[in-house]
Amino acid sequence: MKRNIRFIIFILSIALIFLGCDAFVRKFRRKPKKDVSLQKEMVLVPEEYPSLFANKEEEYRHYFLFWQSWHTEFLNSLRENASHKKKISCLSEAIKNLNILKDLLLEEKRSELKKYIKELKDLETKLSQDIYTSNVYWYYNRAELLRKDILKQYSYPKVKDYLK
Repeated sequence: MKRNIRFIIFILSIALIFLGCDAFVRKFRRKPKKDVSLQKEMVLVPEEYPSLFANKEEEYRHYFLFWQSWHTEFLNSLRENASHKKKISCLSEAIKNLNILKDLLLEEKRSELKKYIKELKDLETKLSQDIYTSNVYWYYNRAELLRKDILKQYSYPKVKDYLK
């Protein structure tokens, strides 16, 4: 009996200590909601960044080099039987850079380049559906032909008069 009373007194003293402790009470007390009307409204101002390139010639050459390197990387991934994901990503990066080049050209050259972009996108969809890359030689030959045609028709000396 004496033991039970000691135990009860011990529990009550611990409870009083915790309830009397301000940090303990603050921990379990609900925090009041902040007034929504006092919050400041964010103002976003668009920021214009200067172009990285001095002129259109430099920009065209830059993105043409990017396209060329990504297309070559795609051909290497086909030749070396790299992962399916790498093949798709290399081809999509090459297409992305061709789209940027397309925006730098006048309409007459742009329409021709759209045909090559469409062919590369078709190649990309066929490749993405062919998970095991069973037609790797066809993909390689098609991509190589497209690369040669684009290099021949869209190198800078051929298109310098067609830049915007």
